[in-house]
Amino acid sequence: MSSPTVATSRSIANVSQVTALINTLSKLPRKANLLWYLVLGGLFLDAYSNAALGAGLSPMTKELTLSATQVGVLTATAPAIAILFNPAGGWLAARIGRVKPLIAAKAIAALGAVLTATAGSFEAVWFGRGLVGIAYGIDFAVAMALLAEYTPAKLRGRLNLWQSVWYVATTVNLALTLLFYNLGVSVEIWRWSVGSAGVFAIALLVLQVVFLAESPSWLATKGRLPEAAKSLRRIYGFQVTPGTAADEDVPAQERKIGFRQAGVLFRKPYLPRTFLSTAISLTQSMQYFAVGWYLPVISLAIFGQKFETATLGSMIFNVAGIVGGALSAYFGRRIGLRVSSAIGYAFAFAILLVMGLGFGKLPIAIGFLLPFLFIFFHSAGPGANGKSIAALSYRSDIRTLGTGVTGMLGSFGSVVGLYVFPQIKEALGLGPTIALLAVVPFLGLVSCLLVRWDPTRSGVDPDDEEIDIKFAGSAA
Repeated sequence: MSSPTVATSRSIANVSQVTALINTLSKLPRKANLLWYLVLGGLFLDAYSNAALGAGLSPMTKELTLSATQVGVLTATAPAIAILFNPAGGWLAARIGRVKPLIAAKAIAALGAVLTATAGSFEAVWFGRGLVGIAYGIDFAVAMALLAEYTPAKLRGRLNLWQSVWYVATTVNLALTLLFYNLGVSVEIWRWSVGSAGVFAIALLVLQVVFLAESPSWLATKGRLPEAAKSLRRIYGFQVTPGTAADEDVPAQERKIGFRQAGVLFRKPYLPRTFLSTAISLTQSMQYFAVGWYLPVISLAIFGQKFETATLGSMIFNVAGIVGGALSAYFGRRIGLRVSSAIGYAFAFAILLVMGLGFGKLPIAIGFLLPFLFIFFHSAGPGANGKSIAALSYRSDIRTLGTGVTGMLGSFGSVVGLYVFPQIKEALGLGPTIALLAVVPFLGLVSCLLVRWDPTRSGVDPDDEEIDIKFAGSAA
């Protein structure tokens, strides 16, 4: 597709004009598409890094002789650290732009992968996973905001594709882990799995340094109109010139976003949006990281203790996530993000109850089908929607604060799922633990029924909303 062009007499004077220009597109030009998927590649890395430890969890536990508590701590470390760095990454992106934090996250992820892969003790693995958590926290908060700002309104359903990419990354990691196993790597297979994440991080670091362009919307909120015009030309091919900001827009040039300004997320009109996006992020991450992340362990229980069979089972489960994640963009466009989340939660609730109460008693075919359906309805419904709702619900100058807070709650849910799951499983067994987790999608369903906000159905462009935000003279 050739790049769109706009008459050179067209000028931009504020962020509303920038977003209106982008929203004239019905599809992305080739260069914009490349940048879009390059940002999405960072989320691939985040998922791959998370899956890397899970795929080799059993061999690592044996090699390092880890207790159940140590396993819980290690698996929960990255999302626990991300709790802090989701909002920190959002604040940083509000201050210095979207691109620099994304690039820094790749460098940190590469270092974390190398340290983990070469670790010889629980403490060393823990430190490496901490670095991965820093990168994960920064990247997710910023990447979703940048994707939203790159994307025209007509195409915003495609933000949900990050969910499909998550499962693609997990499947790729499992496939490489299986390859390493067949090459005779044996008990140290987890080192190869984790180390391969470092290779992806370095490759993505180079590509993002070379190709990424700053968000025109963020530049406009800072009053940097010449740079916004240049970015519009570079990304979309728009031939525009920088105008002169109107008097009422001049303060935007001096806005410095600090943590004090995050309070606006909990005032009207943002309060219900923040509640819904964080409720979905919290509950979907809790149910996924307790069940989906432990699919290799569940596969061992269903298919026996053979590593190859369990890994292949996990890969098949993840196919459901790939298909569901891809369809989530379609469902979000047709019935809205909120309704598709509610439907996904309803099915997840029923499936977890049946899977947990019938665990060990159901025929193998049903025991296999239930986790497959759980992953499908999770990924097609709430799995993607919390982060997408957050990215689409706030205006540009506070968007990364919104995605950061949402990501923080999502990471908290991950910690609960990852840490609590092995503890409850050890005390009650796998079946009762899964049945107990059914309360999580039930709470998610209730949240979707209570709050009726949906950015794909509201007809509201957040950048056109007049919101009273008291900006401090300096960052908090």
